[in-house]
Amino acid sequence: MKTLFHLSNCNTCQRIIKGLNLRPDFVLQDIRDEPITVNQLEIMMQLAGSYEALFSRRAKLYRERGLNNEVLTEDIYRELLLEHYTFLQRPVMVNEDHIFVGNSKKTVAAAKASL
Repeated sequence: MKTLFHLSNCNTCQRIIKGLNLRPDFVLQDIRDEPITVNQLEIMMQLAGSYEALFSRRAKLYRERGLNNEVLTEDIYRELLLEHYTFLQRPVMVNEDHIFVGNSKKTVAAAKASL
């Protein structure tokens, strides 16, 4: 799989995509218009090591639902990631058997180097 999961209206995602200069064989998937599938999430989890590694604690719904006051299990992380796109850290780039989650400078640099 060569896919970059992002939000098209996110300035950070747009900046990162522009800087990556992705090859034409990469699929850009706007997770708001085309939600991640169970299969895609399973692949991402296998590469990342856990659902928690894919989960964004910055999501507005995280605090609104009081999830910050709960102990979340891997099953709950999975359910939340499939339920609403805002729970996925963005962007997520899957390049064959490598995954890059989030927008830190270190992660973006590693993603760029993998191309």
